[in-house]
Amino acid sequence: MTQSLAPSLNCLPPDDALRQDLHNEVHARPSADVRLPAWVMYVALLNEGVTREDEWQQLKQLPGQEGLALSALKGNFLRLHFDQFTVKWERHTEFTRYSIVQNLPAGMGLGAVQPQLMPHSVLPPQWLSQLPGRTMAAIHLTMDHGLVNGTPDQQEQVISQAQDWFGHTALVQAKMGNTVDGLSHSWLITDFKVAQDGFERMLVVAAPGMKESRAGRISQRLLEIETYRLMALRGLPVAKALGPMLSQAEAELARITASLESKATSDEGLLDILVSLAARIERTTAEHMYRFGATRAYEGIVTQRIAELRERSIDGTPTVGEFMQRRLSPAIGTVYATAQRLASLSERITRTSALLRTRVDIATEVQNQQLLEKLTRGQAMQLRLQATVEGLSIAAISYYVVSLIYYGAKALKAAGLPIHPEIAAGVTIPLVLWLVWRASRQLHQKIIGID
Repeated sequence: MTQSLAPSLNCLPPDDALRQDLHNEVHARPSADVRLPAWVMYVALLNEGVTREDEWQQLKQLPGQEGLALSALKGNFLRLHFDQFTVKWERHTEFTRYSIVQNLPAGMGLGAVQPQLMPHSVLPPQWLSQLPGRTMAAIHLTMDHGLVNGTPDQQEQVISQAQDWFGHTALVQAKMGNTVDGLSHSWLITDFKVAQDGFERMLVVAAPGMKESRAGRISQRLLEIETYRLMALRGLPVAKALGPMLSQAEAELARITASLESKATSDEGLLDILVSLAARIERTTAEHMYRFGATRAYEGIVTQRIAELRERSIDGTPTVGEFMQRRLSPAIGTVYATAQRLASLSERITRTSALLRTRVDIATEVQNQQLLEKLTRGQAMQLRLQATVEGLSIAAISYYVVSLIYYGAKALKAAGLPIHPEIAAGVTIPLVLWLVWRASRQLHQKIIGID
């Protein structure tokens, strides 16, 4: 009997612990399908000090969400569907985004004159005001159909209606996309200003027949451009605040270098000043380099999203890319210059410290050499004193030995032997001196091994 072999569902080695999370990252925040005409009410809040549980409690206050589980917010992305609207929650490292998508109220689209959107919101204003965090960006994005690729007169009418919609302010507008027949799929119009209700306003006029998926991608790009633009600019106040401190530190480093060159100040004094300056710069670097790095990352996202719009200019008005180039680039340049200035100052302090350490090391070596010379002279003097003492010791020992011989001779004379003690003592003096000196030399050879 032939046994059928069922194909294995997984013939791979065990998965890495991060495989699924890394794989699903590209699907973590999908763009929504937006059916036109639509109104997207968008709020981005700084979430410093705000926990996921705080945001979960706020989402549970939405209609019918009393049973929402905290685990639903584990992936940092959640989309809630209701009868008349959807709510999208996204948590990022520094901010949390809320997007409420609903049908555009009648009479609020292109052709209206400075329409007031908030009274038509499906959510009560108090729900928005109770969102945890601090508002960084708030945008009303309306998307409506219009004659995007009509005749010049029809396009002029669209521009005139957009002026009425925004209240005749200076506008930034551009045609977006470039289809196979050379036509645009939509127009973007905005003024990048915060209205009295606290929201910026953006108007997208889409060509008839735009797919819901494309409308969703357009809305996501536009909202991200403004959010990341503001997040990138958070480094600008930091850069401006650091300017005076960096100027003072650079002047102080110049004075230290001049003192190092002229040797007008002691090395110890210069080293104390330099260490204090280095500590101040390193503390500043540790506190603010994350902000500068984040500015660089956010600015890169803004540039990428603008490129994805594939803008084409409308006569007489700047595109979003041109507006950002003139308004955002100088601010970002200031942040980059400050970050580079801080890093350069740290490197210069390191080089100055190396020079000062070299000078201190040389001075220390000179002092050590002088100390060794003094020790050598002291040892030589000690040896000479020791030799003198040893000479005196030889004489003293010889004196005592001769004295013993003298008294011994006197004792023998008293015993009746014909001996003259003085002559006997005098005759033995040279021999005693030689014997004592010889014994001393042998003792030196045994102890220190010198001749």
